[in-house]
Amino acid sequence: MSVESAATARARQSSVSKLADFFPDATPSRIAVRVERRGSAEPFAENTIIEFGTRREALFACKHPLEFADTIHLRNSDGSLDIEAQVVAVHYHSGETAVAARFAQDVVNWIVKS
Repeated sequence: MSVESAATARARQSSVSKLADFFPDATPSRIAVRVERRGSAEPFAENTIIEFGTRREALFACKHPLEFADTIHLRNSDGSLDIEAQVVAVHYHSGETAVAARFAQDVVNWIVKS
């Protein structure tokens, strides 16, 4: 790939893919989930896509503001992913919020890397 092509590809990276650079084991994915923040902070719920995952984290874009250490709940449509997680990284870029959240416990049938 030429230097110009690499620069163009990097410029098109989403804020989530830029955040994924800090997670060397991150694997691309496309898992539709509902993310909810409950508790003392202003609650919200929205649908989003997990764009990257590791054995212990999910990385996704979020329209609502999240902060480091916020507790959230992630659930996919069939309930095979239904878990609490804690925000461990946030990246704000061009009006997008990229979030990395670490699962509160091990998740069965999640990201498997050989």
